[in-house]
Amino acid sequence: MMRAEEARQSFLRYLATERRAAVGTVEAYGRDVGFLLGFLEQHLGKEPMLDDLRVLTQIDLRSFLAFEAGAGRGNPTRARHLAAIRGFYRFLARRLGVRNPAADLMATPRSSKPLPRPLSRSEALAVANEIGEEARTEAMEARDTALFTLLYGAGLRISEALGLNVAAAESDPLVITGKGNKQRLVPVLPAVKAAIDVWLAYHPTRAPSDPLFTGARGARLNPGVVQRQMRQHREWAGLGPHATPHALRHSFATHLLNGGADLRTIQELLGHASLSTTQRYTAVDNSELERVWQRTHPAARK
Repeated sequence: MMRAEEARQSFLRYLATERRAAVGTVEAYGRDVGFLLGFLEQHLGKEPMLDDLRVLTQIDLRSFLAFEAGAGRGNPTRARHLAAIRGFYRFLARRLGVRNPAADLMATPRSSKPLPRPLSRSEALAVANEIGEEARTEAMEARDTALFTLLYGAGLRISEALGLNVAAAESDPLVITGKGNKQRLVPVLPAVKAAIDVWLAYHPTRAPSDPLFTGARGARLNPGVVQRQMRQHREWAGLGPHATPHALRHSFATHLLNGGADLRTIQELLGHASLSTTQRYTAVDNSELERVWQRTHPAARK
């Protein structure tokens, strides 16, 4: 009777020779499947055999994932291990006649999204007011100031801001087309309107159907240029790596929440399909409150 370890070795040879997988991939799959076999040896009280793999149940796999969680392995790691096990079982079905759907029926451990990292109010305002100062020409200075003021003042994604045409600058509220081609209305703050008006005075064409934000050659501004500008400003201003154009959207939402705006309003302004996505900003707000408490409360300083 074949040992489970022999089946694992056959699987690795298949990956290396027939699938021509990279050495690192073969090692990773071998290690991940090996974690399961090591667990089964303890779980079953004996070395696992091929027949043990044949009758493995979802309960067994849940026990394995729970064991891994207890060992400190997070959801991304456990999800990778489960993916390797599914690949192993596909190999067993095709080459060794061992068909067991348990792994395919398992739900993949979900990775928790990291909390948004907003800039402080002063940092966000400084980005909007100062980033244009690093431009080579007055026109580029006006464009960059208008763009970053819009990103922070309206909470737009880069793609949404760069997708606007000149005609959009004349509407208040802005009609924004977001993910899934869903439209939403976003009010235009006076500071945003003023910055856009200054840029329009330099705009090369100003036809209603032309891009609102243009590059050096008059085409729609490339997102990569915006990312590069933010990286340069980040270095100049001494900001951390979390200071990205998208962080201005996080800052918009967090600062609204701090100012007393309700979650439903913020959800509509951001264009989130689910309120649970917007609720992540409450965790950011609570984290900031805790940091302030730790920094200022007399009991915390003892």
